[in-house]
Amino acid sequence: MPRLGLLVNPDAGLGGRLGLKGSDGQAEYARSQGAEDRSGPRMEAMLEHFIAISGEKSEDCQWITSEGRMGTDWIPEGVPDVTCVHSSVGTTSADDTSAAISSLLDSDIDLLLYAGGDGTTRDIVSALEELEASKLPVIGVPTGVKMHSGCFASSPKAAAEVLAAWIAGDLLVATTEVLDLDEELYRQGRWVVRIYAEVMTPSSPRWMQGAKMRVEASGEDEIVEGIAEHIEETLVEDERLVLWGSGGTLRSIGEMIGFELTTLGIDATRGSEQIGTDINEKEILEILGSHEGPVTLLLSPMGGQGFLIGRGNLQLSPSVLRKVGVDGILGIVTPAKLLTLRSLRIETGDEELDGDFSEKKYLKVLQGYRTTRVLPVSVD
Repeated sequence: MPRLGLLVNPDAGLGGRLGLKGSDGQAEYARSQGAEDRSGPRMEAMLEHFIAISGEKSEDCQWITSEGRMGTDWIPEGVPDVTCVHSSVGTTSADDTSAAISSLLDSDIDLLLYAGGDGTTRDIVSALEELEASKLPVIGVPTGVKMHSGCFASSPKAAAEVLAAWIAGDLLVATTEVLDLDEELYRQGRWVVRIYAEVMTPSSPRWMQGAKMRVEASGEDEIVEGIAEHIEETLVEDERLVLWGSGGTLRSIGEMIGFELTTLGIDATRGSEQIGTDINEKEILEILGSHEGPVTLLLSPMGGQGFLIGRGNLQLSPSVLRKVGVDGILGIVTPAKLLTLRSLRIETGDEELDGDFSEKKYLKVLQGYRTTRVLPVSVD
C-alpha cells in the first residue's frame, strides 16, 4: 500500500495572467488584482483523473498531507484514506513548505506529489537535502508561471498517469535537473537560470516534460533576418493585429522590423505601430475586443520541452486563445531549435480548448524566409 505525500503551494501561478512573470512575493498583490487560485484546482483535477484511471486501485493508496490550503482543501470527495500531519493558515511561505516536508517524511512517505512552480521545487529540494532525503521520488503538478525543471509532468492529467504507472511498477526512477530562475531579474527582462540541484522522479518521456534547454546556435542570423523579412512582408499590414509571444528569437525579429518587444512578455502591434508592451490577459482581451481585422499570434516553442502554450505565457488564457483561434497561431522555429523538437506541446488548462488543438493535429511553423512546415501537436 503506497504512502503518498501531497503538498500544494496555494499561491503558485497567481501572477501568470497578470503578466507578473512569477508569483514569488507577489501573491497578495495578485489576489488584490483579481487573480484566482490556479495551483489548488489543478491538483484537484489531477486527483480526479487519478481516481478515474485507477478505479478501485486508488483506494489502496494512503495520502499524507497538510490540513487546509496546502493540502486537504483540494482533495476531492471519494479519496478514502487521508491523514493530516501538518496544518497552515493564512499566507504560506518557504518555511511552511519546509515544515510540511519534515512532517511528511516523519510519516514515511514513498513519494511526494506536489503542486507549484520552480520556486516551490527549489524549496522542496532544499528541505529534502537538509533532511537527508534526496532519494525520495517526487512528481510535480505544473501550476506555476514558469516551470523549467524536469520533475514536472506536462499537465495535471499527465501527473496522474505518471503516478498510476509508478504505483503499478511500470516506471523506473531517475535523476533530473532542478532549474532555478532569478525572478527579480526575470521581471526586468533578463533570463538568468542555473542548475540548482538534482531530484529523483519517475522517468517517462511521454508524460514528464523534461528540463528546459536554452538553444543557442551560431550562423543563424541570416535565417532570423529572413523570418523577419517574411513577417514584415506578409503580416505587418494596417488591418492586422499581431500578438508577439515571449522569447529572444521573437524579440530579435521584432527589432529587425522596428519594434521594441519585451523578451519575457506579450506585446501587440497593428501595422507599423506598437500598441501594447508587456501586456497582461485583461489588456490583451481589451485589444482583441476593439479590433475588427485579422489577428495573428506569433509563438516560439520552449527549447527542449517543446511547449508552445502553457509555460511562461499564462497571459494567453483560454479566453484569449479562443478569440485568436487555433488557425490564427503561427509558430516561429529556427533550425537549431527545430532539432530539439518532436512536437509542439500544448497545455491551455481548458479541456475543451485542448481538444480543439488535438483535432487540429498539426500547426504551421515558419522556419525561414517563405519557408514553412507543419509540426504535430501534442496535448497531454
